[in-house]
Amino acid sequence: MLDTAIGAFFSFIFNKLFRISDNALSDLLRVNKKRFAAGLFWQPVAVGYTPRNYARVLARNSKGKANLFVEYRSMVGIASRHKGYIVGMPSVAAEVVDALSEYSSFLAVFYIDKKYYLLAVRNSVILADKLFNNEADARAEYAKFLKIPDWTAFIAPNSWGIPRAMERDLNTLLPRKAKYTLRTISRWRSNIISLILLVLFFAGIYFVFREPIEKIKTPKVELNPELVEQYKKQIEAKNKELDQQFDIQKQEYKPLVYPYSSLPVPAERAKQCYQAIGFLMQPITGWIQTTAVCDETKASVEFTRKYGSLDEFYAIASDFLPGVTVTELDENTLNVTVALPEVKRVSSQDERDAESVERGVVSLFQTMNMDAKTEIVVDTLTNGVETASLNIVEVAASSKLLPMQFTKMFEDFGGFYITRCMWNATSRTWNYEVIIYAK
Repeated sequence: MLDTAIGAFFSFIFNKLFRISDNALSDLLRVNKKRFAAGLFWQPVAVGYTPRNYARVLARNSKGKANLFVEYRSMVGIASRHKGYIVGMPSVAAEVVDALSEYSSFLAVFYIDKKYYLLAVRNSVILADKLFNNEADARAEYAKFLKIPDWTAFIAPNSWGIPRAMERDLNTLLPRKAKYTLRTISRWRSNIISLILLVLFFAGIYFVFREPIEKIKTPKVELNPELVEQYKKQIEAKNKELDQQFDIQKQEYKPLVYPYSSLPVPAERAKQCYQAIGFLMQPITGWIQTTAVCDETKASVEFTRKYGSLDEFYAIASDFLPGVTVTELDENTLNVTVALPEVKRVSSQDERDAESVERGVVSLFQTMNMDAKTEIVVDTLTNGVETASLNIVEVAASSKLLPMQFTKMFEDFGGFYITRCMWNATSRTWNYEVIIYAK
């Protein structure tokens, strides 16, 4: 409470001194003669973090030097004082979501204060918290979110003519006494007090022990430069003698080679796997295909005998599957493999840390209403002298999307690489295994 009150006081003085105008505060909304904060960046709180600590992690990676946050359920929203936000200012998104708690997913836009406020909530997670100064931009953004299926409710002005949408007054949804307000992220006041006490402590120590310290100071010794140079030459000669005596040879080590410095171009890699699997999935009379797999060097398909013979298989395969390798797993099961040619390679690494990349992947699949498993692993590289750690985000997902379509989902991620994709002919689905190299 004290931190909040002090922060609000200083923010008030700052606004008065620098006269921040309403035009400068583009993401502030005036409702019932009270300013609300819109345009916050929202994220679910990661496991193992407190809301304040996670807000500090998000602020460290943000471009706008965020220093304020608001906590709502298992989410945090961050903001910056430089954009006119102040401590104690309520969040319009948190208050509206709380008021519409009967809807787990809704897409809403409100016209108020000559502006358009857009709020998108998916499975109780805030996806968008935006304020627009003109109707055209608001309608364009609303149309983008309309493409996402399975919204529970739609809210929009009646003049927009959105099917199944209802019009709501934002004034009636916001309470007089706000529950979710902005707070400071850092505890800099307590840190400054601790620093002052530490300085006073060392000053006191020096004052008490000043005279003993002065007495035991080592007298300055003047060294003869010629003697110093002669001593250095003697040491070098002795080192050479020891090297020759024990036949010491310096080992040369190759520099570390990072795997993300040479990754296949994602689009070409996806097309290559799709074409290779399509080539192997040739219909052969009396044999059925079960699964097809494409890994980093080859594509392979398993054929199971139904009523055909091995002679018939080899006769047909020699015509339709040139250049393949056939392995007989048993008399009724064959594995057919084809080697993959090289594709163009590029250097690529995501500029974000592993936690941010994983959060981005989860948000992407939530937006697409798809399931995915993610995990952060750390791999270690060494050449015998140097050692480096690789932060890798692993993703596993099943989808009806073709490899080329699935790859396009990850266009905003660097260091992206499909390690394995599998076509299940029975369920007619693709199983993908992906890694993303993060900072």
